[in-house]
Parts: sequence; C-alpha cells; structure tokens
Amino acid sequence: VQLQASGGGLVQAGGSLRLSCAASGRTFSNFHMGWFRQAPGKEREFVAAIARRSYGDSTRYTDSVKGRFTVSRDIAKNTVYLQMNNLKPEDTAVYYCGVTQILWAYVDSTRNYVDWGQGTQVTVSS
Repeated sequence: VQLQASGGGLVQAGGSLRLSCAASGRTFSNFHMGWFRQAPGKEREFVAAIARRSYGDSTRYTDSVKGRFTVSRDIAKNTVYLQMNNLKPEDTAVYYCGVTQILWAYVDSTRNYVDWGQGTQVTVSS
C-alpha cells in the first residue's frame, strides 16, 4: 500500500488542522490505519487509529489527544483523516500514517506497521 499524508502546516495554539492520508495500491478498508507522530529527538509515538471495516470502524486514541482529535475514513476516496482541534504546542511533530493487519489490540505499536506515508509537518505556535 502506498500512502500519501498531507494537510500539515503552521497554526497557533487553539487552532485546527485536518490531516489526510490517501492510500493506493490495495483496498485499504481491509487494514487498520494508524496515525503516529515524531517530534525532534523523540521516538515515533502513537496518536490514533481506526479499525478496518470488519471491525466496525472502531477508533482508538492516545490519552493526550482524546477529546481533541478525531480519526475518520472515507472509503470512496481511500483516505483516512485526522481532525485536530484545540492544538497545543506539544502537538508539534511530523505526523505519519501507516497501515497494519495486526490484531486491533496492538495497533498502537510502531513495530506492527510496515507501510508508512512520507509524513507531514505540524507546527503549533504558542
């Protein structure tokens, strides 16, 4: 699966951005889709995930973004979105999307993903 992430940018604290991850190559509705981020000098960390259709599009979020971020999927466009509201400076990072067929219980681990997009930079100013 080829992934193309976009939608990043510079925004003030409290602002919003919507990231997109367009997939091609395979029917991505058969995969769990994850969003991760990596700040300078830090390891890539889990942000959110949406389950494949057979799991009823379940979602999962890391605690720090719950209530602020929403992950969704548009099957017709083969695209996954990450709506980010009330952004904070600590959200600044390069955001990556990935696909996995691992059990849903393990979607928050980077080692379970083999296909990644190129990343999109999100910068939140205070």
